[in-house]
Amino acid sequence: MFNNKYLSLILILLITFSASAIGGIVTSSFKEPWYSQIIQPVYSPPSWIFGPVWTTLYILMSFAIWINWTSNRDTKTIKIYFVHIFFNGIWSIIFFGFHLILFALLNLLIILFFIIWLMKIYYKSTKLSFLLMIPYLLWSLYALLLNGSILYLN
Repeated sequence: MFNNKYLSLILILLITFSASAIGGIVTSSFKEPWYSQIIQPVYSPPSWIFGPVWTTLYILMSFAIWINWTSNRDTKTIKIYFVHIFFNGIWSIIFFGFHLILFALLNLLIILFFIIWLMKIYYKSTKLSFLLMIPYLLWSLYALLLNGSILYLN
């Protein structure tokens, strides 16, 4: 199934957005009233910003792995990507579902490890894939700051 160029893109997008959907369901089910009651840093963005930002980031990271896949057919890198997507998807479960701020922070460190690992691979093989990951890296660093601040404040 990964041999067809466009079918592979559809499959990558489906898997990536499936992780997003699971996180979204958990977030909408368990976020409130807990999230409104915790102390948040002054630089927390409004809730409406997360949907458009994450949609954009999921598209960018999907295209990054797809470009890499169509260029190299590197099964190791696509496996790394899907493991990374697992950790990305469970962050919402940990943070919003179980309200485990510290474990969510640790999970973010794992996500950042995978982002940097993927970017190193992409830099060597497909520079466009590397560039497509920069916004995701920056947003994830911001998320780490937010998560860490929430942990500290609460």
